[in-house]
Amino acid sequence: MNKFANITCAILIVLNSITGCNDKTPVSPYDEILSQPPYAAISDSIKKDPKKDDLYFRRAVLLNENNLPEPSLADFKKAWSLKKEEKYALAIGNLLMDKKPDAAISFLQEASQTIPASALLQLTLARVYDSENKTDEALKICNDILQKYPEQVDVLKMKADLLEKKGNTAEAIKILERAYSLTPYDVELNYLLALKFAVTKNSKVLNLCDSLIKADSSESHAEPYYYKGIYYATINNKAKALLLFDEAVRHDYYFLEGYTEKGALLYEMKKYTEALDVFNLALTISPKYADNYYWIGKCQEAMDQKEEAKLNYQRAYSLDNTLQQAKEAAERIKN
Repeated sequence: MNKFANITCAILIVLNSITGCNDKTPVSPYDEILSQPPYAAISDSIKKDPKKDDLYFRRAVLLNENNLPEPSLADFKKAWSLKKEEKYALAIGNLLMDKKPDAAISFLQEASQTIPASALLQLTLARVYDSENKTDEALKICNDILQKYPEQVDVLKMKADLLEKKGNTAEAIKILERAYSLTPYDVELNYLLALKFAVTKNSKVLNLCDSLIKADSSESHAEPYYYKGIYYATINNKAKALLLFDEAVRHDYYFLEGYTEKGALLYEMKKYTEALDVFNLALTISPKYADNYYWIGKCQEAMDQKEEAKLNYQRAYSLDNTLQQAKEAAERIKN
């Protein structure tokens, strides 16, 4: 009898232990954050009504604005699990894109099947493929979207960019011209097209930029003069190009690209002292502009000021470690 009593007692202890564990609400790793302002009020509302998807979405947006991507992602996912809304899926895809592209691709493929009419979800998937250098996959999605929605300008822009990556510049320009015909008021698109015209020696850039100049009632935009300058530099009319780069910075004193192009052109003309003056002037505007230090180094190296050149190459690379040419130039110069 005692034996059975002991067994029964042991079973009861185990059952109580299991029941006790099941009674406990799982602790989120973000509970401490979510219980503090400015999230506490929304968290309290969620406790009262845990099935309201928009509450999780509102908290997720707030968390993301405060640079807390992990709890933000958890809330976006919860909102999506409660209601299949496009904005929830887009938020998840964009948050996953940078750090977990494979997970982003998997999620966006599934979400696109759930909401097949969403061109934005498909475009986001194309952007993830592009970020992973899967250009053909991204291009296929763009083509699929354009078959259904041929006037989607954002998709046309992306397709042009993908074609450029594949080396098909001529086709990329045609796509941008098509986009321009749909939204000639899109300033970013105007600039994209102007640059493509300029670097491919296409004189269409001149009329395009003249129309931008005419529309600039404040006379504060440097870009039209800048793109015309690039065109003239490309067709080897250096004197005209220099005048236009001057005109660009006259309209916008802080337009650094104008200084860079002018200085680079003077360097190409072997006018190293004049080029240095331009780059040093640009440094007074932006002392941490890495490209300027690189070009100063190039001018100094050409003038046989090797020690100073090496220091400026090193400065350039320390400010922007994607400037591999600066790193290589510094390593090339022997002490």
